[in-house]
Amino acid sequence: MLLEICVDSLESALAAQAGGAERIELCSALECGGLTPSAGLLKMVREMLAIPLQVLIRPRNGDFCYSEREFEVMREDILFAKQNGAEGVVIGMLLPDGRIDTARTKALVETARPMSVTFHRAFDFSRDPYQALEDIISTGSDRILSSGQAQSALMGVSLLSELVALAKTRIIIMPGAGINSGNVQRILEQTKAREIHLSASKLIDSRMIYHKSSLKLHSDNLTQYSVRQPDINEIIMIKKLMV
Repeated sequence: MLLEICVDSLESALAAQAGGAERIELCSALECGGLTPSAGLLKMVREMLAIPLQVLIRPRNGDFCYSEREFEVMREDILFAKQNGAEGVVIGMLLPDGRIDTARTKALVETARPMSVTFHRAFDFSRDPYQALEDIISTGSDRILSSGQAQSALMGVSLLSELVALAKTRIIIMPGAGINSGNVQRILEQTKAREIHLSASKLIDSRMIYHKSSLKLHSDNLTQYSVRQPDINEIIMIKKLMV
């Protein structure tokens, strides 16, 4: 079984590797589901990590229905990831009616090769998961990251189990969202998945001593005076449970 950890900083990537992750998904802005990481972050993570690196290609926050200009940005970001040593990219595109944007996804898959390609949780926002599965397989993608179209992988475990059975060896189904040491065994046992995706993160205090309490940059549930990083002990515990 393979453990993929999602991270949005160099420190988090190093912590994930130290905890035993076999692969990381690198992004920025985890608080909004992740965006494409910066050039500097990608380069430094690739230089300092020994494990495979998947790069999220998501040009903006919000939905997964992209303009032609946004599509071109995604293509350029894929080329940059390829040129800078990434082993894979993570993409996802939908049409306005909720179907998979198969034509443009296939074009991005072809741009990415020989890198691995994961179709991300845009799948969970698609109209019909069974048709979406077949459409994504037709694009040549290697895996689908999914919560089973539910708020968490545990809540979506029934659909995830169906998807794994339907996919067979045609594509990898990788459960993700809300997975932790308390539920990872149940999810793996029920789905029979061979790869799993999580952040195993916790909030730690920032290095700032002075706080401007009258201002905030984030919504009420976030603060600029804390940083989210992987919990090495949680990763180690999850690894022990993945047997």
